[in-house]
Amino acid sequence: MRIGHGYDVHRLVSGRKLILGGVEIPHHLGLLGHSDADVVTHALMDALLGAAAVGDIGQHFPDSDPAYLGASSLVLLGRVMDLLAREGWRLENADLTILAQRPKLKDHIPQMRQNLARAMGVPLTAVSVKATTEEGLGFTGMEQGIAAHGVVLLEAMAPGA
Repeated sequence: MRIGHGYDVHRLVSGRKLILGGVEIPHHLGLLGHSDADVVTHALMDALLGAAAVGDIGQHFPDSDPAYLGASSLVLLGRVMDLLAREGWRLENADLTILAQRPKLKDHIPQMRQNLARAMGVPLTAVSVKATTEEGLGFTGMEQGIAAHGVVLLEAMAPGA
């Protein structure tokens, strides 16, 4: 078994959609980034890649590559899962925490869990998503950006599995 941790942060700006866990969330600000800037899915992908010791999302999906401009992070997550399977790993569980002062996310979390579980091909019970504020402190508390942490547990697949 292997444990991985991922972290991502993006700045909140005008003129962009806010996408978290593959859910478009109504908000007057969105996240700045080369792809859809989905910090939740990015933190998850980095945790998965780190646990398998196969690099990070910057190596696999560089922001200098126009192929990833506006890319759906859920599609990229599927590619990460394909890579892990080729390397002989399967996901046991993922636990994600979103740090955002606003918008309130609790009503969107069930859909985030479903999107992430579907993209990874795992049961819904293998994916946890939580959200918290930082009580007005730091860049997330001042609503300058949104951050996410992801922790995963991978298990080696049995030969021939």
